[in-house]
Amino acid sequence: MRTNKESVVKLSIMVGVAHPVTRVPVLDKDGNVYYFPGVGGITYNFGLGDNAFKMHGDHIEPDVSAKNNDKNFNDTCMSLACIGNSAEVVSGDAKGMKGYVIGKHGGIQHILIYFENKEKLMIGDKILIKAWGQGLELLDYPDVKVFNIDPELFERLPIEERFGKIIVPVVAEIPAHLTGSGIGASNPISMDYDINTHDMEEIRKYQIDKIRIGDIVAIKDHYNGYGIGGFRKGAVSIGVVVHSNCIKTGHGPGIVVIMTSPNDSIITEKVDKMNIKDYL
Repeated sequence: MRTNKESVVKLSIMVGVAHPVTRVPVLDKDGNVYYFPGVGGITYNFGLGDNAFKMHGDHIEPDVSAKNNDKNFNDTCMSLACIGNSAEVVSGDAKGMKGYVIGKHGGIQHILIYFENKEKLMIGDKILIKAWGQGLELLDYPDVKVFNIDPELFERLPIEERFGKIIVPVVAEIPAHLTGSGIGASNPISMDYDINTHDMEEIRKYQIDKIRIGDIVAIKDHYNGYGIGGFRKGAVSIGVVVHSNCIKTGHGPGIVVIMTSPNDSIITEKVDKMNIKDYL
């Protein structure tokens, strides 16, 4: 597939391991109150490849959450970081350890990073990310927009071209009526948006309860070219699952969009397994 990969700018951005943040009490759709962990920190028992419904908490972020403590710089980091970008710890006992960006979480503005070994990391450790991917274009598909993915990771994914269409394998196809928090945001490169998981019968019907962190999924009838969650019949968006389920009204596992088309230029094929962990 022809891209402008060689022209896409690669920049350094700096973030630090973010402290956990709790927002308690957490109220569910039925009015029940919970007091449990939320976003941020180093999550030792939840990470890339784990089921998004595994944890008992509020928007639990996988592996390592990071941010730049300067808000203006952090907004820039959120916009520039792409899934699959290389990340290296540059301070503390874990200095020299390497990992990968696996997602972004809007609202709290955290970049999510996978490291194979998290034991030596500390809150505040500095991480250098080689941000590369924003501006990537598919030269033969001008109506398909690509965001938030490292060009080399994009090339490794088993995406095919057939009869003028892009064929993308996905583990789940999410109907438009099961999307929630994040819809209406204006910037598709700096955030995620949630699957609405309150009707678990519907969630199981579409096998969404089986999705894992890092899974590639489709959102049907949503075009995200100029904002988040625009309903358009026949549109297709492709995204990566980035954080856990949540019990709050209108919330659920988060999806970062990596491709979107206003028409049938993208065709999805349902498969049992399609996770970025196998291609990093």
